[in-house]
Amino acid sequence: MSTLGPEQRARAWEQLGSEQFDVVVIGGGVVGAGCALDAATRGLKVALVEARDFAAGTSSRSSKMFHGGLRYLEQLEFGLVREALHERELSLTTLAPHLVKPLPFLYPLTRRWWERPYVASGILLYDQLGGAKSVPAQRHLTRAGALRLCPGLKRSALIGGIRYYDTVVDDARHTLTVGRTAAHYGAVIRTSTQVVALLREGDRVTGVTVRDSEDGATTDVRGHVVVNATGVWTDEIQALSRQRGRFHVRASKGVHIVVPRDRIVSEAAIILRTEKSVLFVIPWGTHWIIGTTDTDWNLDLAHPAATKADIDYLLANVNTALATPLSHADIEGVYAGLRPLLAGENDDTSKLSREHAVAVPAPGLVAIAGGKYTTYRVMGADAIDAAAEYIPTRVAPSITEKVPLLGADGYFALVNQTEHVGAEQGLHPYRVRHLLDRYGSLIHDVLAVADGQPDLLDPITEAPTYLKVEVAYAAAAEGALHLEDVLARRTRISIEYAHRGVNCAHEVAEVMAPVLGWDAADIDREVANYAARVEAEILSQEQPDDASADALRASAPEARAEILEPVPLD
Repeated sequence: MSTLGPEQRARAWEQLGSEQFDVVVIGGGVVGAGCALDAATRGLKVALVEARDFAAGTSSRSSKMFHGGLRYLEQLEFGLVREALHERELSLTTLAPHLVKPLPFLYPLTRRWWERPYVASGILLYDQLGGAKSVPAQRHLTRAGALRLCPGLKRSALIGGIRYYDTVVDDARHTLTVGRTAAHYGAVIRTSTQVVALLREGDRVTGVTVRDSEDGATTDVRGHVVVNATGVWTDEIQALSRQRGRFHVRASKGVHIVVPRDRIVSEAAIILRTEKSVLFVIPWGTHWIIGTTDTDWNLDLAHPAATKADIDYLLANVNTALATPLSHADIEGVYAGLRPLLAGENDDTSKLSREHAVAVPAPGLVAIAGGKYTTYRVMGADAIDAAAEYIPTRVAPSITEKVPLLGADGYFALVNQTEHVGAEQGLHPYRVRHLLDRYGSLIHDVLAVADGQPDLLDPITEAPTYLKVEVAYAAAAEGALHLEDVLARRTRISIEYAHRGVNCAHEVAEVMAPVLGWDAADIDREVANYAARVEAEILSQEQPDDASADALRASAPEARAEILEPVPLD
């Protein structure tokens, strides 16, 4: 049952407290969802719990790419790049073609003689490692050719260029889809369900105690093995075991800014070298996403804050290449995320390995951390392989390489039927394409929510990229419990509109209300909480340093009122 709505949520609470699971996964990011899908498709009995929402942490705040990691070739991470490119190809063609899309990139060349052969050899290796299976291989461009592809670049900013291909993905929607696919194969999935303790018999971990983040209720969940897939929270969950961890996770903050599409004239994404790393300029609907920074973060893990210094850094670096410079006034959205890097390799976060690691810090407890978004499936398989030792029955090998995500089956056929579907539903073909690229073949499930309620097929007044029916579907089938869940993750209104969702918050809340049983007071509270979040974020982005930005961001109320800091058992 892949529908994650109020009825399923109530049923899942009963199941969590009464059934014996083979695997209990902590964390609703892409790795946790990947672990749950891997275990469920092996025939195991699986529970996944998440303290906040799907992708509420790192998995909604990436650079929006399913990529091999071209820059890791310079760090000689050949195995990581090959693995990531294999995963990119799988998702692009089989697992999630409705969500992962090919994207041309321009690599501007700025140095004569040596740079073109040096970069070309790297991209050639990238292509041969798997980067050019279902997308074109690299193509060399003169300066004039590069400027035809990207007219928005300064003529003086390049002497030529190389075009190659990677991909773009809506990370939050992809993570949600992985989680819903796990539920489709039998996993018991419940968000707003926080682990506050680990259960044990002697030295053996035998489950978790969870607390409902909405009403504070608690119950024990029994599992033969517990998988800690909490990313930057890995050490906090590890502390509950009272055992020394096998590794530590270090949080590196990455900030992105979002500007309107007409501010940069280009037919391709752009990758720019900086002194510290690289900068991506990614087309995103009617916008560009520009990022990212790479700095240590030691403050609030749930709500990392962007500073004025972060934003200035991005503007300064992208403006070195743009014919028409960007200013703060051009920015419509800003978001900050935390990469969970394995600590200990190097003091420079941009050079920390993106390889993942699996450890067993206590019998019955498996931890998975590190890695990169693209390799979530491999990480899930590795974690469940390690967990299999504690499961009393035979565990089948991983098969997720052959399991398309929900919405993938039939997607290509529906793309060819766009006009027919549009005529049938009374929607413009561009609306149908938009829905197909968000829901794939689940589009009919989404539109069915509007049966008898034709007004749900109207656009959201202040965010017309989206239809009201998408909001209703988010609450009825996608596990959205709060206004923030819809505005920040089920849709991306919080970063795609200058008002950041405030201007449409009441309208969206009114669509959610009948599905979730909200009254007028609930609607007012949700709108006020969301407006406070946005105000705190905007104020934090005017601060000069992390500490002052964090203090302002932390002042906003939590949507989930019963969230606690994890407390070890006595």
